[in-house]
Amino acid sequence: MTVHFIGAGPGAPDLLTLRGRDLIAACPVCLYAGSLVPEAVLAHCPPGAKIVNTAPMTLDEIMAEISDAHAKGQDVARLHSGDLSVWSAMGEQVRRLRELGIPVSVTPGVPSFAAAAAVLESELTLPGVAQSVILTRTPGRASAMPDGESLTAFAATGATLAIHLSIHNLAKVVADLTPHYGSDCPVAIVWRASWPEQRIVRATLATIEEAAADGPERTALILVGRVLAPSGFAESRLYAEGYDRRYRPGNSLT
Repeated sequence: MTVHFIGAGPGAPDLLTLRGRDLIAACPVCLYAGSLVPEAVLAHCPPGAKIVNTAPMTLDEIMAEISDAHAKGQDVARLHSGDLSVWSAMGEQVRRLRELGIPVSVTPGVPSFAAAAAVLESELTLPGVAQSVILTRTPGRASAMPDGESLTAFAATGATLAIHLSIHNLAKVVADLTPHYGSDCPVAIVWRASWPEQRIVRATLATIEEAAADGPERTALILVGRVLAPSGFAESRLYAEGYDRRYRPGNSLT
């Protein structure tokens, strides 16, 4: 018996890895975070599967469900939205399962920032503009930010920022970032990327609060950076004529 932690992707039921889809289809028990994982993803579950929405449950209750499946020798598909490596609460569950001697596996998923970039048709790293992407958030009720991790600290780098779980703090995001990026810096807010009700707002740090005033209050990603409205950026050397690389050697030799 194994608990398979599976990144369920940003929402669209076909934005799953093949491995994730196959594991869901093979597990007689499925625990899913119903507040963020759409029910359409559950169509991959086998007929007769026990499906449990963990959104209203405590960690102890979730562990009790898994322990029951373990006692019956039933594999469990544990679905979390996006990818499991960030803000999934997987770590605390894995720790408890290891203490109980219950095997686990982890299958990555499409993260929300990648889905948002896709719907924006944007590359988040461009030559001479930004070569780093910082995934961060603002303080919330569930988790405080450690000392040293602040928007102002990250903004000093000039990197592209993907700010999660922070739409309710939009005014503070704007206030913290404007001194570093400038009021004309492009901003995009993407609500529920890949869902049927997906919504996109594009603006600048000076105008984003007004532009997003009637937007949803949850499940939004804020992207900030010059890469969102690129102009005049240099082409990379990757495909440049005369650039030696492993699969195209000797082009710069004369």
